[in-house]
Formats: sequence, structure tokens, C-alpha cells
Amino acid sequence: MLSLFQNTDLPSFATLFNEINADMGNGQIWVIVVSACLMLAVHAVAVLGIAGAFHTIDQVMTRRRIVGASFLSYFVAILLVIAIHLAEIVVWAYICVALKVFPTNPQTFYFAGEMYTTVGYGDYKLTEQWRILPIIISFSGIFAVSMSGAALYTMMGALLGHNNQNPRSGSGF
Repeated sequence: MLSLFQNTDLPSFATLFNEINADMGNGQIWVIVVSACLMLAVHAVAVLGIAGAFHTIDQVMTRRRIVGASFLSYFVAILLVIAIHLAEIVVWAYICVALKVFPTNPQTFYFAGEMYTTVGYGDYKLTEQWRILPIIISFSGIFAVSMSGAALYTMMGALLGHNNQNPRSGSGF
């Protein structure tokens, strides 16, 4: 396996990075990458807030023995998480509209939604300067959905009475 790489002239990481950056020819991509990071940070704070509120409500309802309230709060948490994801798709659509990636706004919204959810159903023709945009949007969607899934999983565990999460083990919120 090592001999496979010894016979080829592999570029250094810096050379590869510079070639890709030059090929894109688009300085706005770095603004989009920073925007994606900020969006993920906001998403994380929002999901942690929702999970924290759920756990607080669940503990109060369990102590007061109010049956069904925890299920209702879990349902509300799911709706809030879905709303956050839809809002992020709209933000991505606005970013793409501002950068004039597509000629029409509906096409831009569908593109943002498909890339965020990694569905990839549409056949979108991007100019060379925007070829990396689907990768950035899909990575933000993958990470955001993962965070949401982890939070909803811990909420479901609390809802089902599996409160055996040890903070020292690194599991749970």
C-alpha cells in the first residue's frame, strides 16, 4: 500500500489547498464558511436551550406527578427543533439570494433545502465559483441534524425514565 503512494508525486497540503482555493476563484466562500460556523454555534446554543428547558419541565412534572405533560413538552421540543432547521434553510436561501447564486428565489430556496438535508434531488447548474457551496451547506446540515438528534435522544431517554446518564461518562446533557 505504501508503494502506491511512493510512485506518485503527491502535492503538499499547502499546495493542494492553494490550488483548490485558486480554482474556486471566489473570496466570498470564506465568508460563507464563517457564516456556516456561526450558524452551527447558534444552532448548538438553541438546541441546548430547548433540551435544558425540556429536562427542567420534565423534572418538575415528574415530581408533581402530572401525567402527560412531559410528553407534551417533548412534542413542543420536536416542533422547536424542526422550526430551527427550517429557519436555517431560510437563512441559507437568503445567503444564496444575496450572492445571486441562482436567478430565481424559489429555485434558491429549494437548492438550500436540498443541500441542507443532503437530499440532492434537483439538478442545479452552479458556476465554477460556487461549486463548493453544496459541500458547505450539506456539512452544516449534517452537523446541525446530528446535534438535534443527540438532544432529542437524551430527551427521549428522560421521558422513558432512563436517567442513568453519568456526567463523568460524557453522555447526556
